[in-house]
Amino acid sequence: MDLGLAGKTALITGGSAGIGLACAKMLAGEGVAVAIAARDPARLAATAASLRVHFVTADLSKAEDVLRTAHEAEQALGRIDILINCAGSAMGGPFLEVADAAYLDAWNLKLLGYIRMTRAVVPGMIARRDGRIVNIVGGAGRYPNASFLTGSTSNAALLNFTRGLSKELASYNVRINAISPGSTETERSERQLKSRIAPGQTLEEARAARLAQIPLQRMTQPEEIASMAALIVSDRMASMTGAEVLIDGGVMPSV
Repeated sequence: MDLGLAGKTALITGGSAGIGLACAKMLAGEGVAVAIAARDPARLAATAASLRVHFVTADLSKAEDVLRTAHEAEQALGRIDILINCAGSAMGGPFLEVADAAYLDAWNLKLLGYIRMTRAVVPGMIARRDGRIVNIVGGAGRYPNASFLTGSTSNAALLNFTRGLSKELASYNVRINAISPGSTETERSERQLKSRIAPGQTLEEARAARLAQIPLQRMTQPEEIASMAALIVSDRMASMTGAEVLIDGGVMPSV
C-alpha cells in the first residue's frame, strides 16, 4: 500500500498463523523489518524462513518469556517501532461446564500477555518519543455470549486497557489502538466453532448458523485485519489513538 513504513521495525506476537501471520506478511511487504513470536517452534521457524523475518519461540503466558521475546527482538532489529499483539486463544463451552482454569489460561495468555508485552517495549518507544501499538482484540469484547466468556471477558478488559493507556502514551507520541475482528477465517476460529457446537448440531450447520448472523454473509479474511493494522501504524493515521476498529461484516456497525 506504500504507507511510508519502509525502514521501520515491528514485533508481532502470534505471528506464525492466522491474523498474526497476515500482519507479518503485510508489514514485511511494506519494507518493515519484522520479528515474530509464537509457541510452536517448527511452524514458527518455517514461517520465518518463508517470510525472511526473525523469530522468537516463546510461551507468552509466561512473564519471563515475554521479557525474553522483547529483548531478543530488540537485539535482532535494533529497536521496536511497532508492536502488534496478536497471541491469544481461549476455549469456550457451556457456562456451567467451564472451569476456573480455562478463564485463568485465557486471561494469562491474552490479557496479561498483551499488558506485559506492552510494558516491555514501551520504555524504548518513550525514549525515542515514537511508537505504534495495535492490540488485536475481538468482537466478543463488545457482544459476548455465554459459551465464550473466557475469551470475551479478556477482550473487554483489553479494550479498557487500550483506552486507559492511550492518553498517558500520547504525551510521548506513542499511539495505541485496537482492532476487533468478528468471525475470521483462521484455524483458531475453526477450533472455537467446534468447541461451541450446540447439542445435536453438525459442524456444517454450525458454520451456516454463524454466517447467518453476519449481515455481509461472509467470513472476514486475515488480510483485511492486516491491512487495517498497517494503515493504523502508518503516519496516515497520525492522530488516531485509544480507538477500536471493528471489522465484523456488519454485526455491530461501529468504528
